[in-house]
Amino acid sequence: MGHITIDDSAEQHRPRGAPLAVLLIEDSPLIRRSLTEAIDALGPWRVTAFADAPDEAIALLSSQPFDAVIVDLQLKRGSGIDVLAWLKGAETRGVAKGAFVVVLTNHALPAYRERCLQYGVRHFFDKSLEFDRVLDAMEEYARERV
Repeated sequence: MGHITIDDSAEQHRPRGAPLAVLLIEDSPLIRRSLTEAIDALGPWRVTAFADAPDEAIALLSSQPFDAVIVDLQLKRGSGIDVLAWLKGAETRGVAKGAFVVVLTNHALPAYRERCLQYGVRHFFDKSLEFDRVLDAMEEYARERV
């Protein structure tokens, strides 16, 4: 089984000025570590949980709020598309409403991009070419929220 990390200190209602919570859905420990370090250095953001499989990600999304979700499409035991489909359905039920959803993948084909956009993804980035653009998009989103 994959690894799930939960930050038990995260509250349902984040106090003003508290870091914005990120769920990182990524199966590569190296990329997960690099992204976590880069995101945590942004200031307003903090990776509070990660998952490496769709079922683990959905369990986390069901149990606590996140301000942003970063999804890789190729995961252990499944696809990030399953998470995006769950998020789209959950939003209609008021769960994960308004979360900033970003796809960061090595499978940046136009067909995948189009499908992800249909699920409400705000940004779709190629890991090998646009890694830093995830950070730029998150900074812009944080500025909009202030």
